[in-house]
Parts: sequence; structure tokens; C-alpha cells
Amino acid sequence: MTETKPRRGRGGRPRLEPEAVRSQTIGVRVSAAEFEALQAKATQLGLTPAHYLREAALKRRLPDPPVPAVNREQYAELARLAANLNQLTRLANEGAFVTVTEAHLQRLAGEVNRLRLALIGVERGA
Repeated sequence: MTETKPRRGRGGRPRLEPEAVRSQTIGVRVSAAEFEALQAKATQLGLTPAHYLREAALKRRLPDPPVPAVNREQYAELARLAANLNQLTRLANEGAFVTVTEAHLQRLAGEVNRLRLALIGVERGA
């Protein structure tokens, strides 16, 4: 008589959860020197090059995006307005007689509002 052994489950490591499975690939071309540098950095940290790149790409803070030219221009204009206003405030605090009319204040408020709109990309009359 032949004796049958009960079947056991499949060997190997347990399956990963579906969201943990890495099924997507990204091809990145590097020069020989870049490859050696990546390999050296990964080895230094005890990681594979793939693990090192994944950690570097996903866990590090990226540099801030460049400030648009329009923002730099409008900021400079706003700084000029602020300097003028600061001079008037200093003169008033020193006791000098400073005449600021309502028309001046309305013009200044209009300029500040125009600059604010330009900084967020809204053009007047649009």
C-alpha cells in the first residue's frame, strides 16, 4: 500500500498586499560615471541602487520651483511703493507736516490692488 502524505501549502514568502506590489518601472539612463557614483552611494548606505534611487526620489524635499519673472517684477514695484510709504510715515513720526490727500491714498490702494492681482495672474479688465 502506498501511503499518501497530506498536501502542504506552497513554499516561499507570503504574497504582498496589492498596494505594496511594485509593478511599475521607470527607465533612467545614466552615464558610466553617474552609475558608479550611484552605486557607490547606495553601497555606502547598504542599499541597492534601485532602493537608493527610490528613497532619494520619494523621501527628499525637492527644491522650490523658480519664482516667475512677473512675480519678481511686481515685487520690485511693490518694494518701491513700500519705500515711498515708509518715507512718508517717517516724516509724519518726526512731526513734519505731510499732506496726504484722499486721492493719494486711493491711488496707492489701487496700485497695491493692481500688484496683488498681477502676482496671482489676474489682469485688470479680464
